[in-house]
Amino acid sequence: MPGILEDIDKRTQMVGQNRLELLLFRLHGKQHFGINVFKVREVIQCPSLAHLPKSHPSVCGVSIIRGKTLPVIDLSLAIGGKPLTETSSCFVIVTEYNRSVQGLLVKGVERIVNMGWESVRPPPQSAGLDTYLNAVTQVGDHMIEILDVEKVFSEVIHCPVGVSRDVINSMGQYSAQPHVLVVDDSSVARGQIKRALDQINVSYTLAMDGRQALDMLETWAANKDPVLQRLTMVITDIEMPEMDGYTLTTEIRKNTQLKCIYVLLHSSLSGVFNDAMVKRVGADQFIAKFSADDLAVAVLNRLRQGDLEAVASV
Repeated sequence: MPGILEDIDKRTQMVGQNRLELLLFRLHGKQHFGINVFKVREVIQCPSLAHLPKSHPSVCGVSIIRGKTLPVIDLSLAIGGKPLTETSSCFVIVTEYNRSVQGLLVKGVERIVNMGWESVRPPPQSAGLDTYLNAVTQVGDHMIEILDVEKVFSEVIHCPVGVSRDVINSMGQYSAQPHVLVVDDSSVARGQIKRALDQINVSYTLAMDGRQALDMLETWAANKDPVLQRLTMVITDIEMPEMDGYTLTTEIRKNTQLKCIYVLLHSSLSGVFNDAMVKRVGADQFIAKFSADDLAVAVLNRLRQGDLEAVASV
């Protein structure tokens, strides 16, 4: 599927419009799955794969792509399905997640569709806590399952999730009890952020999408809830059903009672963001997922900044 990212500049125009583009693909049968095009570097016919000794069972091999070693994960096997066979007729979706590049082996790639995040819904509760679904949506006659690829990678490619001792030792004493609103539709991502905040003794409230987070903020403001006074920042994912992180940031900036809240965009969409895009949506900072140290340092720096501002205002 050549040229899949040729219109990347055009896609950046969707920033703040609560829209996304999904690359649709199949694993087995007719069921369609989706992945955000922003996470896709390219789609290639599956190359010859070399076995990687002692690798995770879902890693079907590695290949050299563009001069770099690329691990290829059998996505069907990784989410509990049967393995894909006849890999020579399969495709590899080359993706960038969590600061690294991986390949996802799929049976077939369909097309790209453009839609609003408001038409994307959380998975049904009957799917359970262990589901690999992040969301679902409808495209024509097809139900599209949007996979929690972060959950897949957390199980297949293990990485450190704890805050380092050096960062913990750099913590100071802060004048107010800090609180953070964490907004992410991925249970894995929420768990990673929770562990990092626990290690630096920062309390938090969790929201599963931008709509839920905005409702919380507006309720706190209307009720003059003390938690709003202690709110150090909002840490928000970008891709979320119903309301994405871009639109959440825009809505926060439009509300006179909320507009001064510090907003940190925290996304696995690494490699495609720059300072201009962060400023465009009115966010204060962007951090690519996932580094517990980077996240902890961002929160601690914001706490120090808040203390300095408080001293300056006296």
